[in-house]
Amino acid sequence: MSTEGMTHEELMALPVTVPLETANRALMIGRTTGYSLAKRGAYPVPLLPGRRGYVVSRYHLHRYLGVAAPEAGEASSEAA
Repeated sequence: MSTEGMTHEELMALPVTVPLETANRALMIGRTTGYSLAKRGAYPVPLLPGRRGYVVSRYHLHRYLGVAAPEAGEASSEAA
């Protein structure tokens, strides 16, 4: 089964916290691998306890992936 990642726009539109499944997709980690890493304490970003399992902060995902929102007044690469 192939893992499909997220576009930059999808990453920027994430809520403040996301479930582990969404973080797995953003990091292009398969479901089984993601849950295994979380269980072993080896997930690539910090995990937070949620009501139904782990959640991941958007901040940590963005930081790990090296993505940032365009600065105010900065032209997007599509407009150039």
